[in-house]
Amino acid sequence: MKLNVDEIKQSGSLELLAKQLVEGFITGLHKSPYHGFSVEFAEHRLYNEGQSTRHIDWKVFARTDRLYTKQYEEETNLRCLLVLDASPSMFYPQDTLAKFRFSVYSASAIAYLLHKQRDAVGLCLFSDKVDEYTPIKSAASHLDKLFVLLEKTIQQGGKQHKATRVADVLHEIAEKTHRRSLIVIFSDMFDQSENPTELFKALQHLKHNKHEVLLFHISDHETELAFNFEERPYEFIDLENGEKLKLNPVEIRERYVTHLKEFHQELKMKCNQLKIDFVSANARRDYFEVLQAYLIKRSKMR
Repeated sequence: MKLNVDEIKQSGSLELLAKQLVEGFITGLHKSPYHGFSVEFAEHRLYNEGQSTRHIDWKVFARTDRLYTKQYEEETNLRCLLVLDASPSMFYPQDTLAKFRFSVYSASAIAYLLHKQRDAVGLCLFSDKVDEYTPIKSAASHLDKLFVLLEKTIQQGGKQHKATRVADVLHEIAEKTHRRSLIVIFSDMFDQSENPTELFKALQHLKHNKHEVLLFHISDHETELAFNFEERPYEFIDLENGEKLKLNPVEIRERYVTHLKEFHQELKMKCNQLKIDFVSANARRDYFEVLQAYLIKRSKMR
């Protein structure tokens, strides 16, 4: 199914965007990629001939010589908190706001998908601090509230100069989110401290508190990672503090690219060690394709 993405985006409706993605791309999946995340054991029942043997408790059989199956109850399939970095660096490039739009469209699609499964979703927006933190709920009215918050944040456009404190915010989220949840983070992971160790400690804090974590590392691969600019003088402006620097990109490209590549690889390696799903997302790519590829991959792993 080929969607007219530009036409949908021009409608300005996050709900329509999310609906089109979920119903257009996810329909073919045999099972939800998140289904059954939070199921709790309820009781044993005698096994009846013809039932699936999948849930037979073989330990009980060894003790009693009788077949019992485990019964489960689901208060909710999943609790999910969508965490979006709304610091000024995420509103790059300023003419398209591509990084933040990519994050908003992807988060909206995930929220819509989980809502269709009757799962509970919440939203956290942050910059130098937690700016918004909603409850995690499954009501349709709550989903509408999340869409309104996201649309409002796009319109504001990251115009204020603010630093990014990703590590501090993730520590706070780990403490605020009391029940085991799926934490989905959309961020470029540019932190004011410039100390990757602090970021890694914060991610580890989330895992220590039993949360499942998914990180979409958002960047403009062409300019932010490859530093691919024309060989002429530019004036670069720091979106977070307003500082200006005049230089020719060729003068620093090699050192810059090496530094960013090392950070990217270190972040990916640490996520793998912590069993955090890591997705390197190019803001210039169609978010439909990136999100679909990840969801299909995840569905096959479950």
